[in-house]
Amino acid sequence: MTTYQPDLETETPEEAAITGVNLVEVIETVIGSLDQTGSAMVSHNEGGSVWKFKYGSVETFVQLTGTSDDDTFSVWANVLTLPVQNELQLLRKLLEMNWLSTFESHFAIVNSQVTAVSSRTVAELSPGEISRLITIVATIADDNDDALKAEFGAA
Repeated sequence: MTTYQPDLETETPEEAAITGVNLVEVIETVIGSLDQTGSAMVSHNEGGSVWKFKYGSVETFVQLTGTSDDDTFSVWANVLTLPVQNELQLLRKLLEMNWLSTFESHFAIVNSQVTAVSSRTVAELSPGEISRLITIVATIADDNDDALKAEFGAA
């Protein structure tokens, strides 16, 4: 992984001993197992850390704002750029998919991008949940991006 600003204080050994989990290490282990191109990168700054890696045909992002209970762990991957043909049909399809097939993730629109996303607080976040959420978002995005582009395409 490439580190752009390594001066961010990540979880100290003392904090990891208290929680029993070093979240940064867990995230990097999961990304290392999913990164199919060896191009994973990480950016650390005072606002937390953001990782980016390629999974299939999508770039997946993981953000950790810190390690306190109130901080946030988020995963997202862009699936389709708006505008598209038949936008109303696309929105209906995405809402139906949110109900039936996205597990702990969902589709959202962010900066004119249809995005698969999952986000939660760090409180009681386990290594298994980290792995599951990263895997779900990356897989849902990769499994659906080509079909959504083919069906709805650019406007």
